[in-house]
Amino acid sequence: MSKLPATHLFVLSAPSGAGKTSLVRALLAADPTLAVSVSHTTRAPRPNERNGREYHFTTAADFAELVLAGGFLEHAQVFDNHYGTGREQLEAQLAAGHDVILEIDWQGARQVRHARPGTQTVFILPPSLAALRERLHTRATDSTEVIARRLADAQSDMAHWHEFDYVVVNDDFAVALAQLQQIIAGDGEALRADRPALQPLLANLLA
Repeated sequence: MSKLPATHLFVLSAPSGAGKTSLVRALLAADPTLAVSVSHTTRAPRPNERNGREYHFTTAADFAELVLAGGFLEHAQVFDNHYGTGREQLEAQLAAGHDVILEIDWQGARQVRHARPGTQTVFILPPSLAALRERLHTRATDSTEVIARRLADAQSDMAHWHEFDYVVVNDDFAVALAQLQQIIAGDGEALRADRPALQPLLANLLA
């Protein structure tokens, strides 16, 4: 029996509006060997979302039962909702020979690093706070109050950039996608989170 090639787990995190979901979709479209782990969430689905595609939508009670049963590799509360990565689904994808992407926040990324030390982690930054604000308004999926809250929390999220292996700035979408592909291919040394070129941007984003 042939042996499947070694697989890798990648975590992508970002503040709301930085373009993470669009980048992940483009990665999957370009490389059919990649897989994304669909998270569980207690939030209500948006009109264009389908259960099992964007998320596994579940009740708070069922989510709590999965937590107690050890069913999540990681889980966290974001705003007023809970999110978690199903352990069995992820292990099945890796066992099938897929490199797997987790789209999770920095809290979940921290848990995954502890549980699976070889995981490669990437933080996606916007090119400016103004760009982040514009993207949140343009996508028109949240109320004005929610957008204001997301912007207020964005700087708190971005303050954790240094916990990640790599940082990609989503200014030009095609460039950001190519950089993510470099990282997945094992050629992302120039995109390490500690590179000095990031410092002016970080100073502005975190001011």
